[in-house]
Amino acid sequence: MIPENVSDLQRCLKETGYICGEETVLTVFLALQLQKPLLIEGAPGVGKTEMGKALSRALNMELIRLQCYEGLDENKALYEWNYQKQLISIQLSRELQKEHLSENDLFTEEYLMERPLLKAIRADQKVVLLIDEVDKCDHEFEAFLFEVLSDYQVSIPEMGTTEARNIPVVILTSNSERELSDALRRRCIYLYLDYPSPQREAEIIKQRCPQVGEELAESVSRAVEVLRRDEKIQKRPSIAETLDWVNALVELNRNELSPTLVENTLNLVLKSHRDQQVFHQETGAHKLLEQV
Repeated sequence: MIPENVSDLQRCLKETGYICGEETVLTVFLALQLQKPLLIEGAPGVGKTEMGKALSRALNMELIRLQCYEGLDENKALYEWNYQKQLISIQLSRELQKEHLSENDLFTEEYLMERPLLKAIRADQKVVLLIDEVDKCDHEFEAFLFEVLSDYQVSIPEMGTTEARNIPVVILTSNSERELSDALRRRCIYLYLDYPSPQREAEIIKQRCPQVGEELAESVSRAVEVLRRDEKIQKRPSIAETLDWVNALVELNRNELSPTLVENTLNLVLKSHRDQQVFHQETGAHKLLEQV
């Protein structure tokens, strides 16, 4: 069920644990109402993929996910024929001395293997189709994807054209590793997600980790913001890593950050040796806490 207004959608998302601003919710709401794909860009870890998952839960719809990667082709995304099963059927037909199987006998629903795109188009109920990291696929597949999303129909040569029974809620995410085509962008409603402010991240922490104290939630969110502002750190901490850090502190029964605690748990938010070295050389735990 699609919420009737922006406030209802924001409430539904919050109930799933996804907290975002009104401007973000408004964009998502318009994409739902206009039945247009939503293209979400932003740095890794800002909540792009989680938006698709949260919408699936908030709308009570099945989530179908297509993970993009270099070399992804139509067969892996749309459908494949179960050749092994076809060969077994041919062999059984010969052994049992049945009539010779024709091509029409072998290219039927029984042998069709649905991949994410076809599964979403043929679904009996409306679903959320999450096309994750679309910037990782090549231009040829992007053009094919644009064609599918334009008409919401696919052609299977052996079976004919299949039109969508219900237009899916489509979420595309991109880390901006390469520039997407203008044609795909024109087809979508665009949303850019940035890292949340310390205040909003503290709210996310309290929502997802209700056992954490307010003071610790605010301290951690401000500390993470300091790390993200450091341009020398290559992999900035994601929201998920912030939550991991908080959960670890709760497990250690700590209510506040200390220099020693920061040093001992730094590997939960900085996931490369280089970034940890940069932190020790440029900032250090004491200086970090001074800025918090």
